[in-house]
Amino acid sequence: MFMTTGDLQRAHMIKGVVSVTKHLMFESDEIDQFDRFDDLIEQVKPELIAKAEEKGGDGLIYVNFNTEIAQMSVAPRFLVVTGYGTVVKLVNESV
Repeated sequence: MFMTTGDLQRAHMIKGVVSVTKHLMFESDEIDQFDRFDDLIEQVKPELIAKAEEKGGDGLIYVNFNTEIAQMSVAPRFLVVTGYGTVVKLVNESV
């Protein structure tokens, strides 16, 4: 299973798109917690791979990670990471 942020330069079929979202409560006593986005991204990656495998894919292309801070009207803020990508199945070019 592979994952890339770009295109794949060989024959492949698109099997679909998958996405995973993870969040973490932003602790109010600390000001700068943006480095925690990296941990969330690392949590999202294996779940993206698992979803790609469920769709019968060999890999993911055009993988992207969106990061945001979500604030509810009364509740605390959350760090949110959504990862998504296109699932592909490699095609045997000799056929």
